[in-house]
Amino acid sequence: MPEPRLKPIPLEVARAGEADVRIRWNDGHESVYPARFLRSKCSCALCADEMSGRRIVREEDLALGVKPLKISLVGRYALHIQWSDAHDSGLFAFDYLRGLCLCKDCINRKNTQ
Repeated sequence: MPEPRLKPIPLEVARAGEADVRIRWNDGHESVYPARFLRSKCSCALCADEMSGRRIVREEDLALGVKPLKISLVGRYALHIQWSDAHDSGLFAFDYLRGLCLCKDCINRKNTQ
């Protein structure tokens, strides 16, 4: 029987460089999210159509220098990010964030599923 997978929970959330976000997960994995990429993945109703999921805000629509100003935990399930472009209505659920990881291992895993 396969081992149950750990629910992804950040152990540490920090900056990576001047603007990017680094998360160290409870399974030892580390993800680094470029700020502009992460901002473009906000799933709030202002950024993605609630019915279709179609992106309203795309990465190329955002200022090159957009960055998080404040990152807060929301309960035990999400991060809330206040962005330098004044956007602050989205939540990033932990499992959603983990699915956005851009590291080579995660990209390869997604491509083989």
